[in-house]
Amino acid sequence: MASLTDGLKGAFKVSELRTKLLFTLAMIFIFRLGVHIPVPGVDVQKFNDLIGQGVMFSFFNVISGDAFKSFSVFAMSIVPYINASIIMNLLTAVIPHLEKLAKEGDEGRKKISQYTRYFTVILALLQAIAMGALMSRYGATTVHGFIPLALIVVTLVAGTTLLMWLGEQITEHGIGNGISLLIFAGIVSRLPSGTKNLYQLLQAGTINILSIVILVVIGALVIAAVIWVNEGQRRIPVQYAKRVVGRRVYGGQTTHLPLKVNQAGVIPVIFASSIMMFPEQIASWFKNSVVANFYIKFFGWHSVGHTIIYALLIIGFTYFYTAVIMNPVDVADNIKKYGGFLPGIRPGRPTAEYIARVMNRITMAGAVFLALIAILPNFVLLATRIPNIYFGGTALLIVVGVALDTMKQIESHLLMRSYQGFIK
Repeated sequence: MASLTDGLKGAFKVSELRTKLLFTLAMIFIFRLGVHIPVPGVDVQKFNDLIGQGVMFSFFNVISGDAFKSFSVFAMSIVPYINASIIMNLLTAVIPHLEKLAKEGDEGRKKISQYTRYFTVILALLQAIAMGALMSRYGATTVHGFIPLALIVVTLVAGTTLLMWLGEQITEHGIGNGISLLIFAGIVSRLPSGTKNLYQLLQAGTINILSIVILVVIGALVIAAVIWVNEGQRRIPVQYAKRVVGRRVYGGQTTHLPLKVNQAGVIPVIFASSIMMFPEQIASWFKNSVVANFYIKFFGWHSVGHTIIYALLIIGFTYFYTAVIMNPVDVADNIKKYGGFLPGIRPGRPTAEYIARVMNRITMAGAVFLALIAILPNFVLLATRIPNIYFGGTALLIVVGVALDTMKQIESHLLMRSYQGFIK
């Protein structure tokens, strides 16, 4: 904690870094301001009754910072952009044109980012139309007709587009990853209301002080575990042969290839949540159907079937997304191209097979950890008997991961500033 405080103090002493931090805080303030601007023509109370008082969409509401529950202009949050980014990453691995753009450097990545923005608007439009039609059908709107419904759709799409722009501005002109920081701000903003809710439950006698102590202890252990796994990596030694270019000798040093245990981050959890939410939403629309009632009973939120499928999806998506973002063949080719080799392993295909084997082993550990963290609220509920624990393991995973990445960027800026005198 002392090093964190010292790092922030040092950051505000550097004018350039102070400007970046203030700009980031200003963008987050705009985000929090928009959370309290309601969408016109929506009955919020009827909307909450329609979605089951937020139980099914708890994770969606958490990352939106209560914008979804209050149905503000940022009700859809940044989720369409996240889904668009995930789908574009997956398409890059299977579409040759996108794969070629990804290998063209900054210009290719800018083009892919442009496609992602267009795709985000399309997904946001489809999601907004579905939400508007659902509310109109079940009477969650205060006005009726095509124009009021179109106004709701346009407002939701504009809110998501503005959030996407705010996130990109933070990434470009601020500090840290903008999209991640917006999600971070939404989750952290729920802490005061969550604390107030715990106090009210304690005063009402619904829970006791022991339940709160258990919750705090579990939270501290989860934070420690998230930091430990997030920072964990397997370092594969890489030896570079000496090369003589003119009168200079290059290479000859030993370095390492870091393979993170949690290479995919929190993306598999978000993707699995989106998939599990879809059939739950469809089933809630047809509660009088035998099939819908069967699904809700055996595979509904917090059921055993839902928990098992959710965990398996997270494990599967962790392997899939890790394979997309890190190809062992490409890594082996790059090592070989620059005159490197793994001690005791031949360059080329044997190196790729060895890296793939190591990645599969450590990815299993990371995937199981993500699955356990995601289903943790179910077990916390049994241990503490505290209802509606929305600030669960997934939220902690996001908060701790974003905080660590942001502090690393601040430290790197401070380090560059410290060594500036040596490179003038």
